[in-house]
Amino acid sequence: MSYLDPEFESPERRSARRGPLLMALAALVPGALLGWMVYEAVGGGGSGGSPRASVPASAVSRTSAAASWPARSASAPPFASPGDDAKAAATAGSGPLAGKVIVIDPGHNPGNFQHPTEINRQVDIGTNWKECDTTGTSTKAGYTEADFTLDVAHRLGTLLEQQGATVKLTRDGDAPPWGPCVTERAQIGNEAHADAAISIHADDSAEGDRGFHVILPGTVHAGAADTRPIVGPSHDLGARVADFFLRETRQPASNYVGEGTGLVTRTDLGGLNLSTVPKVFIECGNMRDSKDSALLTYGAWRQKAAQGLFEGIADFLNR
Repeated sequence: MSYLDPEFESPERRSARRGPLLMALAALVPGALLGWMVYEAVGGGGSGGSPRASVPASAVSRTSAAASWPARSASAPPFASPGDDAKAAATAGSGPLAGKVIVIDPGHNPGNFQHPTEINRQVDIGTNWKECDTTGTSTKAGYTEADFTLDVAHRLGTLLEQQGATVKLTRDGDAPPWGPCVTERAQIGNEAHADAAISIHADDSAEGDRGFHVILPGTVHAGAADTRPIVGPSHDLGARVADFFLRETRQPASNYVGEGTGLVTRTDLGGLNLSTVPKVFIECGNMRDSKDSALLTYGAWRQKAAQGLFEGIADFLNR
């Protein structure tokens, strides 16, 4: 995701409270690693491209406020597999995250390029009017942000579901064919009454600009936007996500925004302004930097990224 004139604040990074959750996560990691090894063995960790799992085009409805996480085809390789016991627990609606609803928003859409009129339509984000959506960016070799974000979203969704959570995506597969608009993406989380929502992106900046940053909602009270109830919990969620993402991926905090904290506050993003549930964005790296793009196009690293996001969200939900 690229942007102009962001509002940069440098919120003081709060240490994520680990507590008993780390013991549970420590037990999970070996199983997740085994699942990753299986996934790599069947060819799921290749560089670039869309995930190889077959996802039905009907998985997301344009008329539905929240799309349920789609069932995978029997022939689709797993993105991560902590084990049959975890899968059974998730199916039964049990596990450490049972009863929790998480909305994952994979940024952009590969079909946006074919729908310029639709995505350039202006929508009200409270503070001002912006495009419905944008095309996103890509690596210099052509691996698109839209493909990257959906792949990480699938991996993250699998990890969350295996712990009993209900996962909803704002887009999946070929549906919708473009968008959704940023206003709709926020609405999906709101109508799902999500316990947490995260929008996954990769940045578009100059060569040499490296690292990740988590975008937190600033205080907005204008028009249809009122972030005051979610600013505190969203900042808590963002700090935990940043901590665990750094630990799992070893990706450094951004060297070009956030003053080294990995945290940036903005009030110009509709997906945050219109959210009524705790929500953050993450820019996992800069697709236009050669070092970052080498990570983003590597399947094993994307699995680590999903693991870091999972641990941060789980830590927030179990606080």
